[in-house]
Amino acid sequence: MGPRQKHIYDLSRMESLLDRLGNPHLASKTLHVAGTKGKGSVSAFCDSALYTAGYHTGFYSSPHLHWFRERVRRDTQPISEAKFTNLVDELWQHSRWFGAGSAVEEVSLFEFMTGMAFKCFADDHADFQTIEVGLGGRLDATNVVEPRVTAITSISLDHTGILGDTIQEIAAEKAGIIKPGIPVVIAPQVPEAESVILARCQELDAMAIRVGVDVTWDKGQSNMDGQSFSVRGRLGAYELWIPLLGSYQLGNAATAVGMLEVLMEQGNEIPSDAINRGFTSTSWPCRMEVLRQFPLVVADGAHNAHSVTELMASLPNYLDYDRIILVVGFSRDKSVTDMARVLAEHDPLVLATRSRHPRSVQPAVLAEEFQKCGVTDVRSKDSVSEALSEALELAGDQDLILATGSLFVAAELREGVLGIEPEVYPDLLPPDLRAPRPTN
Repeated sequence: MGPRQKHIYDLSRMESLLDRLGNPHLASKTLHVAGTKGKGSVSAFCDSALYTAGYHTGFYSSPHLHWFRERVRRDTQPISEAKFTNLVDELWQHSRWFGAGSAVEEVSLFEFMTGMAFKCFADDHADFQTIEVGLGGRLDATNVVEPRVTAITSISLDHTGILGDTIQEIAAEKAGIIKPGIPVVIAPQVPEAESVILARCQELDAMAIRVGVDVTWDKGQSNMDGQSFSVRGRLGAYELWIPLLGSYQLGNAATAVGMLEVLMEQGNEIPSDAINRGFTSTSWPCRMEVLRQFPLVVADGAHNAHSVTELMASLPNYLDYDRIILVVGFSRDKSVTDMARVLAEHDPLVLATRSRHPRSVQPAVLAEEFQKCGVTDVRSKDSVSEALSEALELAGDQDLILATGSLFVAAELREGVLGIEPEVYPDLLPPDLRAPRPTN
C-alpha cells in the first residue's frame, strides 16, 4: 500500500474490498461530509452531539495528528491499540488479490483505512457513522456510502493538481457526494462554488439547506477557552458554546446543526440539550488551539491561502498580543507563495521550518519565499522542535507564537508544548531525517 493515493480512477477497488468484508459501510446510519475547510470540525460537532444524545457513534477522519488510531473513533474516542491491531490483521488478507487477468490488485493506504473504519463501526453496532471525505468527493474512497444526510463545507483552491484548477471544478468534485433525494447542508460558499452545488442538488432532487439562509447564527461572547453563539435552524433555536476559536467555526457549528436537524426530521431523537452539551465537549485540536499563555502559543493547521487569510483575520478578534512569531512550514503540493504572501502582510518574525512529513518544503526554500515577500527577520530551522525552542527564547510575555501552514507542523509543535509522544514511521521520513540503518 502506498503512502499517498495519487491516481484515482473509479471506486470499483473500494467496492470490491467492502464486498469481501460483507459491505460493513451499509450497517450504520451515515453522515457524509466533504469540503476544503471545516469538514473535520463539522464532523466532530455532529459526532459529539450524537454521542451525547445517547447513540453509539463512529467517526472516520484524516489525517491524524499524533497517532494513526485517531482516524477511527468510537464514541468520540480513538480506538484502542488492540482494536486497531485486530482490524489490520483481519483486513490484511483482503488488501491484495488477483484482479482481471493476472493483474494483482492492491488497495491504497486510504482505502485500507476506510475499510477498517467501516468494519469497526459495523462490528461494534454503531448507530451513526460520521464519515469525513479524504480528498475531493466524487471518487473519494468514502463515496460508497448511502448517507442519510450530506454536507459540503467551505470550498477554496486546494489539491489543484488532482481536483482541478478552478473553484467550479473543485466544487463539482465535492458535489459528487450528493445522492438522489438525500438532503444536503451547504456551508457559506463563494458564488461560483454555490451555483455548481445547487445545480447538482436540483439535478438529483436533493433538498438544499443553505447555511446563512435557512440556518443562521449570531456571535456572542468569547475568550481564549471558546465562544458562545446562537443558531436559528429550520426546527428551532439553540444557545450554544464551543471550545473552538475562530469566526469560521460558527459557520461550521451551524452546518452541523443543519445536519442534525435533518436526522431529527427522519425520526431520530436528538434533544437541544444534547446538541449544546455535545458541542461544548467537542475536541478538535490544532484549530486555532491555545496551548499556553505568556507567551501565547497557538497551533492551527491552516494550509491554503484562504484558510490562512481567515486565521489571520480571526486572531485579533479573539486574542490580545503584541508581536507575531511564526513557526511555519508548508507542504510542496500547497500554495506556498500565496500563503507566504498572506502571512507576510502581518509583519511577523518568521522561523521557517518543516515537519517530518516527506512532502515538507525545505526551510531554506521557505525562508526565501518570505524574504521575497519583504519579511526582514527570517530564520531557518531544521525541525519544529528547534523552531519552538528559539521562538520561546525570542518571545516576550505579550507576544504570540503561531504554528501554521501545515497540519503536520501544528501537530509537531503541539507535541513539543504538551509533551506528547507521537508515532513516527522512519520509512516515511524525508531521506535526510532518517536514522542511518545498521550495516551489519
